Amino acid sequence: MVLQFLDRYRNLGLLILRVGAGLYIALAHGWGKITGGPEAWTQVGGALETVLGIGVLPAFWGFMAAVAEFVGGLLVAAGLLTRPALGLLIATMGTAAAMHLTTGQGNPERALIYGLVWLALFFTGPGRYSFDAQFGAGGSRSRRPRGAARL
Repeated sequence: MVLQFLDRYRNLGLLILRVGAGLYIALAHGWGKITGGPEAWTQVGGALETVLGIGVLPAFWGFMAAVAEFVGGLLVAAGLLTRPALGLLIATMGTAAAMHLTTGQGNPERALIYGLVWLALFFTGPGRYSFDAQFGAGGSRSRRPRGAARL
């Protein structure tokens, strides 16, 4: 294939995707929720009642969604504890998309796109340029195909 030489940059592509999406979710979405306080947390946490019928402790669930977006986004960007952070982000984006779809309020597109990005990263792993790979915790370094060159 003509562009096959780009295969050697797969880990760079994962780094760009992880850092870009992770920092954006953390700073553009998570930080505002974290600093929004209990009123904002209660509003965000109310999505659980709408989607799953869980109406207990909405401020707690809203705060947890804010933590998932802010701290989880930073962890994904760093490639540290990437898959656990992605699991929380996938659950948060799934809940957000379901809330938008069931209530008709807002557009589910952003939550769905983020959810797909997180899901893809969950399956591919953080790549070689991550703390996880350096510590042997699920990076692509330990799963290099036999005979493949190290970059």
